[in-house]
Amino acid sequence: MSAVQDSSKRGLITISIMLATIMQAVDTTIANVALPNMQGSMSATSEQIAWVLTSYIVAAAVMTPMTGYLSAIIGRKRLFVISVIGFTLSSVLCGVAVSLEQLVFFRLLQGVFGAGLVPLSQAVLLDTYPKEKHGSAMAIWGVGVMVGPILGPTMGGYLTEYYNWRWVFLINVPVGLLALGGILAFVEETKLEKRRFDLFGFSLIGLAIGALQLMLDRGQGEDWFASGEIILECIVAVLFIYLFVVHMMTAKQPFIEPELFKDRNLVIGLVFIFIVGVILLATLALLPPFLQNLMGFPVITTGEILAPRGIGSMCSMLIVGRLINRVDVRYLVGFGLLLTAVSLFEMGQFNLYISPSDVVRTGIIQGLGLGFVFVPLSTVTFSTLEPRLRTEATAMFSLMRNIGSSIGISIMVTLASRFAQTNHAVLGESLTLFRIPVKQQITDVALTEGPAVAIAQLNAELSRQAAAIGYLNDFQIMAWMALLSIPLLIFFRVEKNVENAQTA
Repeated sequence: MSAVQDSSKRGLITISIMLATIMQAVDTTIANVALPNMQGSMSATSEQIAWVLTSYIVAAAVMTPMTGYLSAIIGRKRLFVISVIGFTLSSVLCGVAVSLEQLVFFRLLQGVFGAGLVPLSQAVLLDTYPKEKHGSAMAIWGVGVMVGPILGPTMGGYLTEYYNWRWVFLINVPVGLLALGGILAFVEETKLEKRRFDLFGFSLIGLAIGALQLMLDRGQGEDWFASGEIILECIVAVLFIYLFVVHMMTAKQPFIEPELFKDRNLVIGLVFIFIVGVILLATLALLPPFLQNLMGFPVITTGEILAPRGIGSMCSMLIVGRLINRVDVRYLVGFGLLLTAVSLFEMGQFNLYISPSDVVRTGIIQGLGLGFVFVPLSTVTFSTLEPRLRTEATAMFSLMRNIGSSIGISIMVTLASRFAQTNHAVLGESLTLFRIPVKQQITDVALTEGPAVAIAQLNAELSRQAAAIGYLNDFQIMAWMALLSIPLLIFFRVEKNVENAQTA
């Protein structure tokens, strides 16, 4: 596809594929806040309704590596069209589902068809824009990928509160139709390739990713390695990942090209996007329960407080889209990681009496930081890669971001729970009747409501404070992750010809 030929319709191509990207990115988090309403509507238990999220995550993770192969044999445009149609139709089916089994199955279909939307959109943009404009293209693409998951809970909260949980899925219909029309009209088809399908390789990676995602999603509820199911899933994941790597390095036509991992920038970029996935989605997973369960904020207020984080990301991406032509991308990524770490360290100093403005301010700073990371990272990761490998590489990029998100959420939620237990024990040692404030509190409540109520209230407040400190410990861990990843930037190779092209 020639970037010069497409210059007249570049804007229309961008709008079309960004609609598809935003639709898929928002859908990764929009259903979370509607789960309680779905649970009541479907008469399901908490564990059963969780499969609405799990089925989507597992299906999308397993199918993401297929994007490169399918794009090669049927054409990127055709695959894009099939993905948008399938995602839109499955969204309608989710919206009209009348049983839990139907909803879980249709969410699985959503994951299957939605898996390729983000990597396909990134590959199309990289081919549509000339190399010196890749930074600006990734800035536009990053807005959808990064802001979508942030705005998802806010949109889901409004739709569930004022309409019905079914609109969480039905809202995709007009967006999907607009994206489909634009892709059919403006996106050009790629040349087809003759490639043998490596069924054995796909089976290995599919089983490995599926087992890993199930382990991460169900680990906390099953008490991790105290559960035989989790142990089995861990063994399957490790074993099949090992077998896949061996197969990939020895097969004549493996499912994933080993040549991808010879590109140093791509490998380092995959490590960084994994870290970004951990920080972005884990923070978004921790803040809602912190604000709702511990501080008592309603769902809509929580969404409104978190939304400015997306504004921060959009602003920084627009800024970095211009700076990337003048500044070494490594400095931009480093600055973004530093901003992110600063915001997380400040969040690590929160307490249960902070104002909403404190959450908004730190959220904007973190959004700014992640925007400075994401755009130059997306640019430098593919800067030295052969164009023919782009679709497969963008699929790996999306896969690593999603795996980072899953691992980050699982580990941080587990750590928050464990920290809360430890903090409860440590803080409880200080609550003795020899401390005047404690004695006064128990005495005052006991006189009016009885000793049992006094002890219960004291324990409830102790549990609340212990849980809050657990969240703060998580924020500090992620801050150190951001800081300690900065030295890895020296391994990126920024070629002189690329820099000259950018500054031209």
